[in-house]
Formats: sequence, C-alpha cells, structure tokens
Amino acid sequence: MNHPRTSLETKEYPDTEIQKNQVLSLEEWQEKWVNHNIPFHQEEGHQLLKKHLDTFLNGRSKLRVFFPLCGKAVEMRWFADLGHSVVGVEISELGIREFFTEQNLSYSEELITQIPGAKVFKSSSENISLYCCNMFDLPRANIGQFDRIWDRGALVAVNPADRQRYADIMLSLTRKRFRYFACVVSYDPTKHPGPPFYVPDAEIKRLFGTVCSIHCLDSVDVFEERHRSWGIDYIFEKLYLFTEK
Repeated sequence: MNHPRTSLETKEYPDTEIQKNQVLSLEEWQEKWVNHNIPFHQEEGHQLLKKHLDTFLNGRSKLRVFFPLCGKAVEMRWFADLGHSVVGVEISELGIREFFTEQNLSYSEELITQIPGAKVFKSSSENISLYCCNMFDLPRANIGQFDRIWDRGALVAVNPADRQRYADIMLSLTRKRFRYFACVVSYDPTKHPGPPFYVPDAEIKRLFGTVCSIHCLDSVDVFEERHRSWGIDYIFEKLYLFTEK
C-alpha cells in the first residue's frame, strides 16, 4: 500500500499547539481496559525493541528496568527472564492482574502507604513489581532509580499539558549511564486528536535535550487499515535513544 510519505519525509508540525489542550482522564483510561479497548497492547512484544535490544541492554546484566504506563506489556516478562529487575506503573488494576495471569506468574499485592488507594503487585520471584497508581504520584513510593527505561505508549499517552512534569519524573528516575528508549508516533495531528498523541522531534528535544543526548534509531511505517478510522492515511513509529550527556 502506498502512503503519502516515506519514513524520512514525515512532516513536522508546530510543537504541541494542535493537540495541546487534549485531555484523557484516568477514568477514561481505566474504561478502555474494562471494555478491552486496548489496540496499543502488542501480544508478540514490540518489534523495534526486539530489533534494537542489544543497543538497549548494551551488554549489561542485572539491570533495573522501568516501564512507565506499562499495561500488561509482555516485554516485562522478557527482561525478568533475562535476569533483570522490572518495575512498572499502571493506573489499571485490571491490566496488571491480566499481566500476571497471562504470563502464568503467581504474585502478591500490598497497599502503598505513601499513596492512598494505591497498591503494588509483586511476582513471587520478586523480580517484577507493578505499581497501581497515578504516574504522577509514583515518586512518593520511593522506587529508586533505573538503568533502563522502556517508554512505549507512555510519552504518547500522557496529556500534552502534562508532558514536562512527566519528563521531569522520568529523568529523576535515571541512574548514571542510563539508556532510555522512547517510542513516539508521527502522523497528521490536524486529522486525529489522539491518543496516541503526536510528539514531534522538537518537543522531544525540549523535554529531554538539556539532560540527554538524543538519537533517532529507527522509523518504521506502522499504518494499518484500522488507522483509517482515525482520519489519517499514514503513521510512523519512531524509536529514540536517550543517554546521559
């Protein structure tokens, strides 16, 4: 199928002006899980992560890996099976429980005293801990810092007005020599309100560029027939690597 642009020709739109006032509530995200309206979930795992896994891990073992807005991402099991320690945060308790059930992992749950109403779910092997709470409440749980962050479906899901706050939290969670993979989508934001929200290159540089060296590792055409219902005729996924400056 021919699309109007190749991956090297995606048009950049003014930073976040077009979608800057778009808001999706936490309740609406939870409703998506209840209604199983989760096309963002990839049962086979993410192809760009598979392709660039060596770059992400960089030969290191026993890493702490953070998954913001983790859903039931199967990659959490991948990293745990490789001997790494995984921590995720997700607003949907249903999504977290589905992860452990679908991965056939036994787990425990406990309340997080610092955050009213929040819980943490831990695999019996204790190498996967998933926090069920608002992303912006997470710092109060003192979860420590991480060697790696896999941000797929998070930066593009955060309401545009909250992006700076989100980026500040992400950067506060990084250890020395960190590697941060961020996947964003590129499409015509005048035709689809999001989510996933459009995050242009200039916005990534604004949010992360003062602290990080930024490299675009890949750009792939991910257009599917279902995207026509969004009113768009092209969509690319871009993978960025952030490292310490």
